[in-house]
Amino acid sequence: MTLARRDLILSAAALSLASSTRAVVARDRPLGYAIVGLGNYGLGRIIPEFANCRHSRLAAVVSGDRAKAAKVAADHRLSPDAIYHYRDFDRIRDNPDVDIVYVCLPNAMHAEYTIRAARAGKHVLCEKPMAVSVAEAEAMIAACRKADRKLMIGYRCHFEPYNLEAIRLARSGAAGRIRYVRSEHGFVAGDPTMWRLKRAMSGGGSLMDMGIYSLQAARYLTGEEPVAVTARESTDRHDPRFAEVEDMIDWTLEFPSGAIGSCQSSYSANHNHILLMGDKGRIELEPATGYARQQMWVGNGRDRAVTPPAGPGKTQFAGQLDHMADCVRAGRTPIVSGEEGLRDMRIIEAIYRSAREGRTIRLDGRA
Repeated sequence: MTLARRDLILSAAALSLASSTRAVVARDRPLGYAIVGLGNYGLGRIIPEFANCRHSRLAAVVSGDRAKAAKVAADHRLSPDAIYHYRDFDRIRDNPDVDIVYVCLPNAMHAEYTIRAARAGKHVLCEKPMAVSVAEAEAMIAACRKADRKLMIGYRCHFEPYNLEAIRLARSGAAGRIRYVRSEHGFVAGDPTMWRLKRAMSGGGSLMDMGIYSLQAARYLTGEEPVAVTARESTDRHDPRFAEVEDMIDWTLEFPSGAIGSCQSSYSANHNHILLMGDKGRIELEPATGYARQQMWVGNGRDRAVTPPAGPGKTQFAGQLDHMADCVRAGRTPIVSGEEGLRDMRIIEAIYRSAREGRTIRLDGRA
């Protein structure tokens, strides 16, 4: 009896230890991402970054092109069961290896796949702009909240060292009292058939693409929310590229402190520049928000170049992937949550309205 009881106790202890070990492994394992959309960004930019992550890994791919998806899966040693088509995307609920769905699709598809992912019980990282309307953004937030899932928007510059250092310097008073922020982003759009130039897919033109960077920079460098916006559009409608969407749009943001944000986006010129002016100096970045090779100057011109302190050694892309994984694991709200995307969408709608109606639009509820 004594031996039998001892064996029983030892067996129970072994089972308990095995269970605890499995729990630790599960808790510490990198979280699995399903990448939805194998276009240039998802396939060429995001998937390679898992090699630079500590807490994230590729677990599945979603594409309308089975051959492309199969090649990606094979290259990354994924099972054929980790390949999904848009039609059967909802099956992803049955895949325990997928913790987070990263939506890398054209803008007009963000809301649908974010909502479907949340209903499938998955956390969501969605590319910017979050949606094509305030109503869609609100529906995405509501779906993730109902499912008790995290929602993060792919604002990669919040993980980019030069932009982070610019924010720190601006907030610490390196330029003095902030009076003016100039932020301009654009590139020369080529093929008139690209989805970005089709309103049904993009929801708009340069504002819905490069304008996000201009708007975000004005907000995160001042640390304020604008109270009013005045906008003007300039588009050559004879250009076949702009039959459906706008080319260049300029807008001015008024902030509570009295600071002014002067922003621009365009599809007919290459520019990537941020300039903050204070009463004691300036902070300048060019290129400001690219994938690499940022430069920054602080002072009264370009006489003093600044290099950010060494960070964790991750790229901005790996940084955002791991941040989402860390938030899921710890139960924290991402620093660029769905609510942050919604704030941008409300301002974007006001910019379009101002340009359309030719007047200043208040954002603070005042007449």
